[in-house]
Amino acid sequence: MTITFHGAARTVTGSKHLLQLNDGTRILLDCGMFQGMGEHTEDLNEHFGFNPEKVDHLILSHAHIDHCGLIPRLVTEGFKGQIFCTPPTFDLVKILLTDSARIQEQDTAYSNKHRIKKNLPLLTALYTEDDVTAALLLFKTVDYHQEFAITPSIKFMFTDAGHLVGSAAMHLTITESARQTHITFSGDVGRYGDILLKNPEPFPQADYILLESTYGDSLHKDIGAIEDKLLEVIKRTCLDQKGKLIIPAFSVGRTQELLYALNSLELKGILPDLHYYVDSPLSEKATRVLMGHPEVYNKEVSDVLKIDANPFGFKGLRFVQTTDESKALNDDATPCVIISSSGMAEAGRVKHHIKNNIGNPNCTILMVGYCEPNSLGGHLLRGDKDVFIFGEKYEVKSGVESIKSMSAHGDYDDLLHFIAGQQPQKVKKIFLVHGEYEVQQHFRQKILNKGFPAVEIPYQHQKIEL
Repeated sequence: MTITFHGAARTVTGSKHLLQLNDGTRILLDCGMFQGMGEHTEDLNEHFGFNPEKVDHLILSHAHIDHCGLIPRLVTEGFKGQIFCTPPTFDLVKILLTDSARIQEQDTAYSNKHRIKKNLPLLTALYTEDDVTAALLLFKTVDYHQEFAITPSIKFMFTDAGHLVGSAAMHLTITESARQTHITFSGDVGRYGDILLKNPEPFPQADYILLESTYGDSLHKDIGAIEDKLLEVIKRTCLDQKGKLIIPAFSVGRTQELLYALNSLELKGILPDLHYYVDSPLSEKATRVLMGHPEVYNKEVSDVLKIDANPFGFKGLRFVQTTDESKALNDDATPCVIISSSGMAEAGRVKHHIKNNIGNPNCTILMVGYCEPNSLGGHLLRGDKDVFIFGEKYEVKSGVESIKSMSAHGDYDDLLHFIAGQQPQKVKKIFLVHGEYEVQQHFRQKILNKGFPAVEIPYQHQKIEL
């Protein structure tokens, strides 16, 4: 059989890995959207590098858009097979893909207003809400630890990856010519000691491992420091400078971690008395999904639930629903905290909040997760003095800060811990995916030092014989 890496190959987004068996059967692992790739993003998302009509099955690791975001387009271009994921992932996918379609249509319409003025060709959205509805009909949920037979020769099992509610590493057993091959795809690996979720689980011995490597050269700081940093930035920006704190955050995962941290500050009696806006209708829906799956919580959160029925709610919190309510925040100069998607500041309402506050030195933009270098968030983190938002140039006068330890991705210690249960000499090869090339080169050596005999870093569309 062969595997071809059509996304998240020497980059962090667009997760897509295509297995082709000797009998021609094709299994796609994830179908993610590229995000934050600058001028190349649109082209990358419009061309898969393979024919969707010839893909037989799709297995999905989790609901983040860079892993599931192109599923509707895959279906519109001819995919007719089943899509397998965990039940919590399906609950999130339903709201995330619908929201993705809406954001694309809204942002496309907004950009086209400017393109019309400049006599530029008009853009079209990748897919619509109707396309999402059609794609959702193909999903089938499979519980953790349940071995599921797609066909007699193709079986798989999910284990908890600890990255996001419902996130899973997938473990395939493929039988060809009476010989079994065991392939593990890590999806995105969470942190041991995560703020909300249980630790990533051990997994069965594999012959081949596709391993994410986002933070393969980094060690995160102590998670406990997150609350301290968050409190310090809120006090300085909102109380001392009387400005607004804008926090780009993905609606699923990161927003809930922020709300949990803010709730913890309130439980300690030290949360500043301000308005805290979550300007993303999706975030409220995602929070309800997380509340509906308490089985994914770690012990600390389970203990908090004994004294606080809602660990994501506190005084001053308001969920913003309508576009008019969102726009009104930009007309109100009152100091406040605004949490809004997306996390890389590439799409959604947060771009408007940044646009309206980036010229104010009293305001702060706080980044709380990984950003592609070419994304708006990436340019801000790099310290660019000028950035482009909706095609217009803006001078960066606001403060820009980050909490690097707020990541749902494990650092290199976490990733090495994740594969520590394997017998290295039995693993024929590890493929590093979902990481920047320079980071992967450093991480490759760390894995080799642990006794694994072969580690490869595939490039975009590279086909490899297993």
